[in-house]
Amino acid sequence: MKVVDLKPNGRNLPVTNDNKHEYIQLMSEHKMTNSVRQQIDHFLKGLHEMVPPSLLALFDDKELELLISGLPEIDIEDLKANTEYHNYTSATEQVQWFWKVLTEFSQEQRAWFLQFATGTSRVPVEGFKGLVGMRGPQKFSLHRAFGADRLPSAHTCFNQLDLPEYPSEEVLREKLLQAVSEGHSGFGFA
Repeated sequence: MKVVDLKPNGRNLPVTNDNKHEYIQLMSEHKMTNSVRQQIDHFLKGLHEMVPPSLLALFDDKELELLISGLPEIDIEDLKANTEYHNYTSATEQVQWFWKVLTEFSQEQRAWFLQFATGTSRVPVEGFKGLVGMRGPQKFSLHRAFGADRLPSAHTCFNQLDLPEYPSEEVLREKLLQAVSEGHSGFGFA
């Protein structure tokens, strides 16, 4: 076991209700960057040998992902075959509308949807049966939500979409498109 000070003399400072947010911020920074700093530095050194940092700086992370991977081919039938339903069934009217609307989306809108619902715009190599969540393999799931005036919401760690019980296909289309177009870029709210 190794003790790492997240801030000067951190090992001697108790985590309290007053400083818990700072602790979480520092712990997250440590886990995601500081603890793997050497690997990140080596990766960036190799990347910058091929592509100058000034050219990479022109793009945000989503644009860079699309440049590297291209626009994915998203097979709605494969997603449908690998979906679990909670308080909905595959025969529920709203679920039927949902699949119809997704089928009518352009490839770009489907990529937005995938990013919104799963946290990535890429389809796993083995198709949607290979989706992974925070607990390992985890299928896409569609959950009934309440409040037809609300937008759909997503839990990307669980590949979960909470879909309100909308009164019509048109309302579902409008709300889903608004949610994915405004909320596909990460930790945001639509």
